[in-house]
Amino acid sequence: MAEEILEGVNPTRMELLKLKDRVNLATKGHKLLKEKRDALIMEFFSILDRAKGVREKVEEKLGESFNDLLITESVMGDFAVKKAALSVQESLDIDVDTRNVMGVTVPVIEYENIKKNMLQRGYGLVDSSAKLDETAKGFEEAIELILELCEVEMTVKLLAGEIESTKRRVNALEHNIIPKLEATVKYIEMRLEEMERENFVRLKIIKQTMEE
Repeated sequence: MAEEILEGVNPTRMELLKLKDRVNLATKGHKLLKEKRDALIMEFFSILDRAKGVREKVEEKLGESFNDLLITESVMGDFAVKKAALSVQESLDIDVDTRNVMGVTVPVIEYENIKKNMLQRGYGLVDSSAKLDETAKGFEEAIELILELCEVEMTVKLLAGEIESTKRRVNALEHNIIPKLEATVKYIEMRLEEMERENFVRLKIIKQTMEE
């Protein structure tokens, strides 16, 4: 099966030089993209392991916190816990920045004042219990872990997308663009050789004719 070549290419020496330059650039680009792909994959699995660890911590902390909440409700009563919850100011000071990971822009979630003391939470000290403080602290720690999980899981998602995009570009260069360029170079070289032979034969015939 004949190799596919580029369409609309003139078999000239100038075109041959241009195509050889394109082959060199495509080969270098292919090498760099493969290196980028491999580095992205390593970074991806590193962050994926971190994401799994954070998710496990989130599940564990939420489990502990909801268990504490049940105990608190049994100690204080359901109504008292709801009353304390309603007195808490619902505000989170969160900012989303970005950083660069292997050329990929990923989020960085920054936050302040998630963990509070008893006075900052807003509920009364007289009609609350130490267990309520412990429960509130547990949920505050869970929120911090959830924010960390959001950050790392979004990073994993973005890296996965970049890996897939880079793999497509590597495959396109490796299986389509570079083979076509190389086949076209060979085609032009063969055509130039044929043209040289034809010119040689033509000149030889002309010489013989002139001598006769």
